[in-house]
Amino acid sequence: MKKIVVLSMISLDGVIQAPGGPEEDPSGGFEYGGWTAPFGDEIYGREVQKEMQPADYLLGRKTFEIWADYWPTHGEFWPGINDGSKYVFSKTLSKSDPLITGWENSVLINTVEDIKKIKSHNNHDENSKVRDIQVWGSGELVQLLLQNDLVDELRLKIHPIILGKGKKLFGYGAIPAAFSLEESTVTTSGVIIAVYKRAGKVSTGTIEV
Repeated sequence: MKKIVVLSMISLDGVIQAPGGPEEDPSGGFEYGGWTAPFGDEIYGREVQKEMQPADYLLGRKTFEIWADYWPTHGEFWPGINDGSKYVFSKTLSKSDPLITGWENSVLINTVEDIKKIKSHNNHDENSKVRDIQVWGSGELVQLLLQNDLVDELRLKIHPIILGKGKKLFGYGAIPAAFSLEESTVTTSGVIIAVYKRAGKVSTGTIEV
């Protein structure tokens, strides 16, 4: 079975909105688009390259619209992005929409059951390795995945900044779930890059002093 991996650039207060640039997502009057730009360094770049390995992609409509406008003509910067399957979760787009038909390997889905079916299909890359399903951005979709216990791995870049407002990664509908830290690194600019894998139920206890 495939893993669903959520990859997010996140502030200390949980904001994931418009990390890449001022025009990316100014909805709600968000003023800080491009807030990750000052934190790039060699370590950060190396970790991003690791994330850009061949995969399939599960995207919400807004993220897909941004990507479909850019990546078809910039594939040299992300090997495999145009070859991988792009599953677009939307209840407003149609299969005949130019966004769907215009970018190769794009498939429209609109139910949780569709996501579960995709997760159960074992597509392989050229090395016979099962391809992960990566979720980039897509805040509302991530909420849905967390509500239905469909996230196998969280790959977070935690930036040392508080934004005060904006769309957040974690909402109130997520089911209680434990994760284990599988790997981590810290960049020279103070970004913590951490990989967490799903690890069963939440445990509780009493702290003794």
